[in-house]
Amino acid sequence: MRGSRVVALGHYQPAKVLTNDELAAMVETSDEWISSRVGIRTRHVAGPDEPVDELAAHAGAKALAAAGLTPADIDLVLVATSTAIDRSPNTAARVAARLGMGAPAVMDLNVVCAGFTHALATADHAVRAGSSTRALVIGADNMTGITDWTDRTTCVLVGDGAGAAVVEAAEEELIGPVLWGSVPEMGHAVRIEGTPPIFAQEGQAVYRWATTQLPPIARRVCERAGVAPEELAAVVLHQANLRIIEPVARKIGAVNAVIARDVVDSGNTSAASIPMALSKLVERGEIGTGDPVLLFGFGGNLSYAGQVIRCP
Repeated sequence: MRGSRVVALGHYQPAKVLTNDELAAMVETSDEWISSRVGIRTRHVAGPDEPVDELAAHAGAKALAAAGLTPADIDLVLVATSTAIDRSPNTAARVAARLGMGAPAVMDLNVVCAGFTHALATADHAVRAGSSTRALVIGADNMTGITDWTDRTTCVLVGDGAGAAVVEAAEEELIGPVLWGSVPEMGHAVRIEGTPPIFAQEGQAVYRWATTQLPPIARRVCERAGVAPEELAAVVLHQANLRIIEPVARKIGAVNAVIARDVVDSGNTSAASIPMALSKLVERGEIGTGDPVLLFGFGGNLSYAGQVIRCP
């Protein structure tokens, strides 16, 4: 078994920005109500001519450029998304076509908000097993397209975007072992159901689960990687809600880490949130090459997955 590493990152968000004040003109809410309860100030909204595979392709192209690679260098495309409308061609195939790739394996993973960390682990396993040489891993979601804009408990949360990572073989284990699981009997707590599909959740149930059950699991992720929480340079949790991110990060014990808070400007972008937040931290120079970073996704299906990676 060989190791793998994240070579480069990229992210993309639609140009349209929706502020809390603009939301307050659409539904009974206010900037104070939203900011105090979830910590979000703005979110990006995809237009009708911006399908999720387009968001994903933009992020993927940026990650390839950052890695100094061409689309022909990729033999596996994994896209984590729960908002693709069409079932076939899948989103990964459409991304491959948009980028002009040759003949990569193409797979979508639907683990909702934990999708990217599941996809990253899958790419790590594929590279280690020798079935892939170089993978493009993308988290992309168009959450605003499945939102009930009359429901102030959910419409204030969501945003659209995509984040991507290039994964390739390495002599060392620079993507740590994944720890993943779910709570199947509580799958009803986060739902995207119906025709057309609509996002709904039981907010208090998700909050209690995340803030009480996830910190010890995240600490076990660090143990598997042989990294103490206080050694982490950054913690990138799923950007669900600032009132979840901050207490969970505190309970993990990452006292010296930069805590990603991209939710403030981007909202909850589901599978896109972790790679997008990580890409921005790297772009701003807040973490450096080789730094240990905890990635931890959680949410839909009450699923979770996390690993410690070394920053590209």
